[in-house]
Amino acid sequence: MRFYYSIIAIVLIVLAFSCNSSRIIKFPKKVDTKDKPIVFQDKGVEFVSDIGIYISNDFASARLNKVSVKNDSTLLLKIHPENEPINNSAYFAFKTWGDYSKAIYFHFEYPKGYEHRYIPKYQIGDEAWQEADSLMFSMKDSIAILKFNVSKDTALIAAQELRTTKEVKDWYTALSQKNNAVTKLKIIGKTHLGRDIPMMDIYSGSKSKKDIIVLLTRQHPPEVTGYLAFQSFLETVLESGTLTDTFLEKYRVLAFPLMNPDGVDLGHWRHNAGGVDLNRDWSKYRQPEVYAVTNQIEQIVKEEGVKVLLGLDFHSTWHDVFYTNVERENTNLPSFVSDWFTQLEANIPNYKVNEKSANSTRPVSKGWFLKRFNAVGITYEIGDETPRDFITLKGKISAHEMMRLLTNNN
Repeated sequence: MRFYYSIIAIVLIVLAFSCNSSRIIKFPKKVDTKDKPIVFQDKGVEFVSDIGIYISNDFASARLNKVSVKNDSTLLLKIHPENEPINNSAYFAFKTWGDYSKAIYFHFEYPKGYEHRYIPKYQIGDEAWQEADSLMFSMKDSIAILKFNVSKDTALIAAQELRTTKEVKDWYTALSQKNNAVTKLKIIGKTHLGRDIPMMDIYSGSKSKKDIIVLLTRQHPPEVTGYLAFQSFLETVLESGTLTDTFLEKYRVLAFPLMNPDGVDLGHWRHNAGGVDLNRDWSKYRQPEVYAVTNQIEQIVKEEGVKVLLGLDFHSTWHDVFYTNVERENTNLPSFVSDWFTQLEANIPNYKVNEKSANSTRPVSKGWFLKRFNAVGITYEIGDETPRDFITLKGKISAHEMMRLLTNNN
């Protein structure tokens, strides 16, 4: 009898798990997304007595593994990824100051097979972020050197402007509170290190029978320009006005503003605390972040009996590009991609859409949206050095034209 009840209990557990888990999607090329070891940085503040400056990686989103003196004005900065193999997204971030002003040459060094990617950005005190100009930063034969005037004022030098989990949380919390009539902020899960995985559930009136638009970003920690576009896009969706009101009465937006909080605060090049590229886990959902997001979408679709129409995943790469799926004629929005791109070109001055279309052979989000829901999946990539005012403009217009197309509001 005990054996009989044990079998029933096991079956019930399996059924419960099956009902609350995402459906496995097969991709031609499998990727192992089981946990892999990562190497944590040794955090601290170091006084480099030979040169007379301080240098620190003791803050959220820092990335600096070792400092050594090359000569009386040059420091060698060793930057290592969290684990390997990994994409060449060589991210760095450190603070520096001194007792008096002095020009220092920071020489960036990476493990064999990796090279410098980002033009350094810097922030002195509470001033605005700036990009190092050609008099400060140079690259020759893969050797990257930043000449920087270190002073008593603490300077933060990084591959991209820092957007830590705290800064992101401050933004999405304020935006949710400002728009609390249409926005419900939820914590849908926890990361390996216990950080929150947030979701903004956005709609007007009843949530019943509203098909879904999904927005997500920061699967890869350093990809700040994609996050900036996501910010502009979502703020535009939430602007008060006839178009927004009409759109949110018809559709439900699920926005995930921070997919990889562990990786962001750990200063990772690409992976989460499980040592995995989250944008390769959209098949078996082994990582808690992807599992939480896909499971939430699945539950809403099942509970409300609605469709997922569109999934936009905001990233960064070397140049602006939209990665799309080849298959679109039989999707839930068969003409959306071409119509949307036409409107972007018509409404952004001197702009030409850079689209690269291919079948998703690996388990990435854009392929998951297509294969799981027959939805349009797009990876919305922003260039590392795309001007920030243009990012804001592009995010705003792309959101506006999406809403206009989906509400047929001409």
